Amino acid sequence: MSEWEGIYTIWFREALRYIRYRSRILSSIVTPLLWLLIFGTGLGSAIRFAGIAGSYKAFIFPGIIGQTILFTSIFSGVSVIMDRQYGFLKEIMVAPVSRPSIVFGKALGIGTASIIQGVILLLLSFVVGVQMTPVIFIASFLLMIPISVGLAGVGLLIATFTDSMEGFNLIMSFIVLPMFLLSGALFPVTGLPSFLQVAVYLDPLTYGVDALRQVIIGQGALPLYESTFVVVGFAVFTIVLAAILFSKKEQNLM
Repeated sequence: MSEWEGIYTIWFREALRYIRYRSRILSSIVTPLLWLLIFGTGLGSAIRFAGIAGSYKAFIFPGIIGQTILFTSIFSGVSVIMDRQYGFLKEIMVAPVSRPSIVFGKALGIGTASIIQGVILLLLSFVVGVQMTPVIFIASFLLMIPISVGLAGVGLLIATFTDSMEGFNLIMSFIVLPMFLLSGALFPVTGLPSFLQVAVYLDPLTYGVDALRQVIIGQGALPLYESTFVVVGFAVFTIVLAAILFSKKEQNLM
């Protein structure tokens, strides 16, 4: 029972931390909308991709949701460093909660913040002319859960090996931008040069964006079951790996 209470407490703390920062909620709405309205309109009027039905803004809408989840999930891993610097992490470590439960609670809390931002964007789908039905909304919501948790695991992995905010931001910059640009959020992944296709399909966010795109606008380069399987598998892998490495790192520091 204490394990579940520990997971819930850590999850609630992370979720409450996000809700209290209203500026983060506001930026989570404004920034994606700027991408959709300015970048989508400007690039969409200048470029016509083959195989894209409908407007370019509708095409990149699932990709912008993926971008929002990516940035929020990985950047929120910095909370581990903050907890370590302010001594809160030591208090958790001496509590009757296992280290994997700590990682799982953190991942759920970070994932919750990302999902909230994704839901806000889903509710604003009318801005880009995307029809949002209850079925599409529920399916998209369910897809965002493993995407958010998996990317939260990446953020926790970075925080595990980093002891400073500067180091975290440096490593994050080398991971976040390539993951976003190679995910197919802004362009179709079909018809690319072979060397670029390899990089695209090695990017786990590609499968999350493709799955969301299939559910939201009915277009995708991969079967939905395949993308969903990869996303769920990636979430399990990153959380398990983060739990193992976090346990070893903190054990050495004790």
